[in-house]
Amino acid sequence: MLMPVTRQFGTGFRSLPGRRAPTALSRAYFTPRLQPRWTTQTHLTRRAWESTVATGPGKDGHIKLAPNESVLWFDNLFPLKLSGLLLLHWGWQGPESDLPGLMRRFENASMGIMDPIKMVKRAISDDIPVKVTEIVPRLKDGGAFVKFTHPADIAPKDIESKLSKLLAEKPIKPFFSPFRGVQAGLVKGVPWLEDLQRFPKSRLRVEFVPKNPGEEAVELSQETLYSMFRRYGSIAEISSQPWDSKAVPKYAYVDFGFVRDAVMARNCLHGFVVPEELGGGKFGTKFRISYERRTKPHRIWDWITNHPRIVIPVLVALLTGLTVVIFDPIRSFFVKTHVSRKYRLSNNRLYRWLRKQTSDIFAFRRAGDEQAGLNAVWSHRKDLIEQIQAWLMESAETFIVVQGPRGSGKKELVMEQALKDRQNVLLIDCKQIIEARGESAIIKKMASEVGYRPIFSWANSMSSMIDLGIQSTTGVKAGFSETLDSQLQKILNTAATALRTLGLESRSKSDTDASLPPDAYLEAHPEKRAVVVVDNFVYKSEENSIVYEKIANWAAALVQSDVAHVVFLANDSSYTKVLSKSLPDRVFRQVALGDLSPDVAKWFILGHITAGTQDSGKTDNEGDRDMKENKEIANAPDLVGLDDCIGTLGGRLTDLEYLARRIKVGQSPKQAVAEITEQSASEILKMFLLPGKATGDGEHKWSMEQAWYLVNLLSKKDTLRYNEVLLSDTFSSSLTAPDGESALEGLANAELITVRSNAGRPHSITAGKPVYQAAFRQLAADKVFSAKMELARLKELVKIEGANIDKAEKELALLGSLPNQPWGTRDRIQYLVSKIGGAQGKISAYEQEMGLLKKVLSTQY
Repeated sequence: MLMPVTRQFGTGFRSLPGRRAPTALSRAYFTPRLQPRWTTQTHLTRRAWESTVATGPGKDGHIKLAPNESVLWFDNLFPLKLSGLLLLHWGWQGPESDLPGLMRRFENASMGIMDPIKMVKRAISDDIPVKVTEIVPRLKDGGAFVKFTHPADIAPKDIESKLSKLLAEKPIKPFFSPFRGVQAGLVKGVPWLEDLQRFPKSRLRVEFVPKNPGEEAVELSQETLYSMFRRYGSIAEISSQPWDSKAVPKYAYVDFGFVRDAVMARNCLHGFVVPEELGGGKFGTKFRISYERRTKPHRIWDWITNHPRIVIPVLVALLTGLTVVIFDPIRSFFVKTHVSRKYRLSNNRLYRWLRKQTSDIFAFRRAGDEQAGLNAVWSHRKDLIEQIQAWLMESAETFIVVQGPRGSGKKELVMEQALKDRQNVLLIDCKQIIEARGESAIIKKMASEVGYRPIFSWANSMSSMIDLGIQSTTGVKAGFSETLDSQLQKILNTAATALRTLGLESRSKSDTDASLPPDAYLEAHPEKRAVVVVDNFVYKSEENSIVYEKIANWAAALVQSDVAHVVFLANDSSYTKVLSKSLPDRVFRQVALGDLSPDVAKWFILGHITAGTQDSGKTDNEGDRDMKENKEIANAPDLVGLDDCIGTLGGRLTDLEYLARRIKVGQSPKQAVAEITEQSASEILKMFLLPGKATGDGEHKWSMEQAWYLVNLLSKKDTLRYNEVLLSDTFSSSLTAPDGESALEGLANAELITVRSNAGRPHSITAGKPVYQAAFRQLAADKVFSAKMELARLKELVKIEGANIDKAEKELALLGSLPNQPWGTRDRIQYLVSKIGGAQGKISAYEQEMGLLKKVLSTQY
């Protein structure tokens, strides 16, 4: 028979046996590979003192006692906090399989001082007349049961008292518990040696069960429980079962101050039968003790949940403050980097050097073509560029407005010429913001335009739902959600702070005015201020007017506080309505851009065509310019009729660029203009002259008949009187769009027409773009289409006159029903009769014209 391997104990616990039953995983995986070193390799012959307890199959989990045998519980042998790890490490084999090894180690006197078995041996001195027959370690409880025999004339209670006295005089303290020594207590009950996943707690649930089935148990009082449990440690609380509880068996809670005390009490008193003289009743009452997790009182949480009217506003304030402290510096940093373009690749020296070295390999033809053509435009508008640059060097507290139709080159003029060498330029495109759908999208676009990040646009919708739920349950609005106005204001305020910081970054202590306050420094150095360019201002002004108001008020604050210069790019004069509210006592500095003159337009087209074959740089000498022009014309494609085509196309920058590209790919100027005109006519037909383009679709303020009326008149005349158009029946009495001024405003915003003003009032109407004039003529020259549109307009006029006749006839019927007609009604009757006659005459004329138009439609394709 092989002898078990003896392990030396040090400060670790690798030799301690476990109590957890082997699991399927441990049996299948760990056992074949790693045998515990305290187990035998062959079957051991059973000894007389071999273990009588086990938790495996066929064992009841209790300690069997013979006469003159008792059990002591030794506490504080193993650390409780590491009991789970100890069980995990030693759980493959139960300690009962190595009982001979445990007893041999108990009898061996050369073990380490920190060995738990050695501590048990030290505790039981030779003066105590006992003989240890069995040791049952309990890793979960941090101790061990020690079964012993004693003489018949000595009571176990006396042995317990003597052992406790010795441990108090000469305490044995393990290394993991320097303040609490090993304690021992006599086991009065029948301990249950279970291997369940139940770990010690400071609260014990003491159930009162009958000694034998069928007998009656009694509920013990708190005084009785205190007298029995107090000897094991300090008791914090004893809670009896509620009087109205129907739970059986009856129970009580005993809360100890320390977990070790609860462990000692449970292992010593579990299964103890309280006799009648101690209050256990006639048949006696047995203790069934288990650990119970103590429910800690959540007083703070209860107070929070019970006072939402106080807690929710405080919580909102704390969250707001936390957001300001954490996210605002981050967002301000991103705004500054967006404005200063500090970390952009195009500003890197190495990137610029590589681009310069490889410019002949990777030629950006398109950019070169555009720049060559724009050189002539910038030469023509050099005075405007210098004027804007001069305004940016002044300290005037006002806006700079660059107004011109779409495609006139406003953005290129300001960004690429006036602000070419300017640092800290912020561009805000209102078109991107206005076209966003929904408040979250608008907030996201606004943040993107100013470089404000991180932005949680989705949080606005979620916070609104939370706010609504809290308000419906508590009756108090939490304030988590923020309106669109407040969100936009927060973004713009952060941007203003970043712009102010950028303006002061170049300030040094060596400056002569370094002692000036920040506001005074920025006022004295307008060249240090950032520039804010607001593009597409009042784009679709009827939608989301709050965005324009917030931007205008924010821009006014920037200008008045000398933080930045603000330049607005507007397509029409309607910007004055919004800006005048923000700066009512200031005169705006305005630059008006119109279409290019024919000479400049020709230079622009020739610059595009000849770019790439010759140097696109400008020359100041007039003779050199003429020679260059002659050379370009000689080498250019067929340009016969270019002057006439420019006159037809007009001086709009985008249209001229489109013409130049078509000519460059091989088309003649006449052919290119014809295609451009045809394409414009198709756009007008699709956008304005199809049925349904009226106020009924929710997007337009005009009717199809009104749009055709203007197209037809402008095809014959270049300019129309504004008030004359308003007085026409098509605009003044329309059935679908009765507000004539709103209809003209909508058509002007859609760029079908341009409304020109004089001294602040509209006075004339022209085509939206010069090319539209040719498109109008082309549409009006189509007899079938013209007849169809005119027929639709006359039908509406017939309906209008018919409605007037019906109204007059109803009034005449009312007057005729009077019993005695007053003398004063004669003039009214005569007026109504003449009105009916005039309306009928118009209807007859309209129907005569309609007959001719129907004949055209029925005879021509």
